[in-house]
Amino acid sequence: MSTPPPPSPSVPSSPPAASLLDGLRFAFGTLTVLPVRLTRWDRSAARTGMLCAPLAGAVVGLCAAALGGLLLLLGAGPLLAAVASAAVPALLTRGLHLDGLADTADGLGSAKSAATALDIMKQSDIGPFGVITLLLTLLAQVAVYAQLYADGWAHGALAALVAGVAARLALTLASREGVPAARPEGLGAAVAGVVPVRGAVVAALAVTLLCAAAGLALGPFAMLHHAVAVAAGLGAAQLLLGHCVRRFGGVTGDVFGALAEAAATTALVVLALG
Repeated sequence: MSTPPPPSPSVPSSPPAASLLDGLRFAFGTLTVLPVRLTRWDRSAARTGMLCAPLAGAVVGLCAAALGGLLLLLGAGPLLAAVASAAVPALLTRGLHLDGLADTADGLGSAKSAATALDIMKQSDIGPFGVITLLLTLLAQVAVYAQLYADGWAHGALAALVAGVAARLALTLASREGVPAARPEGLGAAVAGVVPVRGAVVAALAVTLLCAAAGLALGPFAMLHHAVAVAAGLGAAQLLLGHCVRRFGGVTGDVFGALAEAAATTALVVLALG
């Protein structure tokens, strides 16, 4: 009788692919404060979630547009509506994107080594570079919204939608394959490199076309204008991303916040032109 072969070593099974619902939970659970229960925290869920990130941005943008429109309906002027529309994204993210913008500005402005700059970004206080960057960013956003709301609620509302979508789409692109994490822990490490390049490109094209279609409500020129605004926002975020990767060695949660604010603000400024 032959001796039976030894049992083969057990191989741990990989987790099942994340569903669309898992991805939506990941996107809304990490990118907003909306009451969504995060059920999975793995690479597969992160991949689907970052592809769904523009949907979370659309909800944030619609909330900003709704509050701005409500204030206008109640008799407020364009400036107050503008402040409200700029405040809603901050409230729906607990200010994390603005905090990331300030921390990234302090890290980049420190002129220190990558390790020291990352330590500076982890500190709870905000330095002069962060304060100046926050101030100018929020002033620019409010100024654009005030200008557009003065032209009518639809102009400001579409701008809020485009800004919200462009901000989160920039995060989708920053999560693509080939972009490393600067730290082994945190949100940056959880989502760095999870999105296939092809998926990121398809998402960028689809979202840009949808924003252009939304702009068509204001006329053919507005359709092109909104598409250019999204493209410009993504371009600004990609430039900042490249600089942060060279400076810090990769991305962090703070860098993601800075990318979102850079994309949103650039898109808004482009909408204010012309």
